[in-house]
Amino acid sequence: MFGRICFWMKEAVVTLKKGEGRGIKGGSLWIFDNEIDSIIGTFKNGDIVIVHDFDGYMMGRGFINQNSKIRVRMMTRDKEQLIDRDFLYKRVKAAWEYRKDTVDTSSCRVIFGEADFLPGIVIDKYEDVLVVESLALGIDRFKETIVELLKEIIAADGIKIRGVYERSDARERDKEGLPKKKGFIGEPFDTNVEIVENGVHYMVDVENGQKTGFFLDQKYNRLAMQRICKGKKVLDCFTHMGTFALNAGIAGASEVVGLDISEYAISQANANAKLNHLEDTVHFRCANVLDELPKLAAEGEKYDVVILDPPAFTKSREATKNAIKGYREINMKGLKLVKDGGYFATCSCSHFMTQELLTKTIKEAAKATHKRLRQIEFRTQSPDHPILWAADESYYLKFYIFQVVDEK
Repeated sequence: MFGRICFWMKEAVVTLKKGEGRGIKGGSLWIFDNEIDSIIGTFKNGDIVIVHDFDGYMMGRGFINQNSKIRVRMMTRDKEQLIDRDFLYKRVKAAWEYRKDTVDTSSCRVIFGEADFLPGIVIDKYEDVLVVESLALGIDRFKETIVELLKEIIAADGIKIRGVYERSDARERDKEGLPKKKGFIGEPFDTNVEIVENGVHYMVDVENGQKTGFFLDQKYNRLAMQRICKGKKVLDCFTHMGTFALNAGIAGASEVVGLDISEYAISQANANAKLNHLEDTVHFRCANVLDELPKLAAEGEKYDVVILDPPAFTKSREATKNAIKGYREINMKGLKLVKDGGYFATCSCSHFMTQELLTKTIKEAAKATHKRLRQIEFRTQSPDHPILWAADESYYLKFYIFQVVDEK
């Protein structure tokens, strides 16, 4: 079975154009279609190929897909390395050991694609359940072997995985010429999983929830908000499953309101509030945040803490200009609701909204609303979503916490 995905003696050779390949020479794992001069040999999309520089220097091996603008995703820079079971074991083992060193592993992202040198695959662990998202044709062939190895490696630490669910239903698969796929890998199981994060209990629906069921990347940003929210009146915008709101509630906030446009998300948030016995303190409302914030301002509402955790306003470089307008607008509306001396947390989860762009946009929003911002913290994604400096796409979450002071 595994022999089908090992490379053979006569692999196709991809040769880069002269002057191209600056990305992979700097440590990136991606080679784009316009960087390639020639492909010599026969192959099928998803096969492992050898990559040469323009002068014939061997740069490593990766899998190819002519349906994708990311034509080759590198698997190894070692010229002698076989892409076999032993290779995958070492990659998966390294990923798990890193998580053990850096995060609470009860629920965490165990494999983060390119940042773990396994391009195109994400695996999240929710207690004793794994959720797999495969986004590239080449890695799709390795998927079940990677899952098998991960279960074996985790079992060595006394953790038995009771089930694996696949959530390969993202639009990115269209770019790879892949159909969307969703379902069990192995035996069926109850896909509602209770997890505990920062002392807060959540029921995660890995089958129907967003992405793989839960946003693990904000784990320590939510924890950072706990110390600010004690005794405070808090507004959590784009609350999703109630995550920031419930962290505020468990920290001792006096009153918390969470807003989200999704009725399904609000039903999950309410269930999670009951699970944590916070239904008397934390309340959720289904509303369009962009419309609701001006209404609250018109009613004279003010909050000690306002949290903005919006969805990505842009998923492409071309749409960034409109996204900037969206982030400026939502930050202006949020800032107007913060009491003098109160606190404001705001973020972007878009890779294309760089830290520099987000900083500039928040500064403009503060100026327009006559607010002064005193930065408390700048944070990024949880360490189980490591940022590989050579892979810009791995750095996407930027999170600011400010104190807001009226102009005086």
